[in-house]
Amino acid sequence: MKQLLKRLAIDTATKYLFIGLYEDDTCLTSYYKPGDNDHSVKLMSMIETMFDEVGWSIADLDEIIIGIGPGSYTGLRIGVVVAKMFAWNNSIPVKTVSSLALVASSYVGSKYVLVEFDARRGNSFLGLYKRTGKSLELVDNEQLTNLVDYKKSLDVPFDTISNGEPNMSVLLTSDLFDEVIDIHGLNPNYLRKTEAERNLENS
Repeated sequence: MKQLLKRLAIDTATKYLFIGLYEDDTCLTSYYKPGDNDHSVKLMSMIETMFDEVGWSIADLDEIIIGIGPGSYTGLRIGVVVAKMFAWNNSIPVKTVSSLALVASSYVGSKYVLVEFDARRGNSFLGLYKRTGKSLELVDNEQLTNLVDYKKSLDVPFDTISNGEPNMSVLLTSDLFDEVIDIHGLNPNYLRKTEAERNLENS
């Protein structure tokens, strides 16, 4: 009998904290709720609570899936640091996936869905996805641009969403994951330069 893969999925890119425990693509328990800039406080305690709920420990995990961004600088670092710590200490393989794709997987409406995260300064992080059955495909490169202008550039009918609990069965049938070869080299995808990088360029 085939052994089911035990998976921990984490995303901290937006105000919504997402944690899920899966056997293959079957969700055993999940947490998806907006926070008040408190992901660093809730993440570890919720993971421990959910492990207790299903009777797992970190050592039982076969794989960690981490939302790699784009999104909040601080939020992204929280999730990535935890994933790296778990993976390194327990030799657990890690896969990354776009945080925009995670939200896109929740959608069951029209064929095309545009996922939008507020990036401030009049811009948004954007990802246009095509849903075909249980498969999800990135149609255009993820963008950091003005939402209104980008919508005007599209020539297909679409709906726009900014949140939604990820659907792992959709994600696992889609070619949207990247395997992490060097866990120490795992970094968030900010889609823009950090303030420190901008300051260095301007100095």
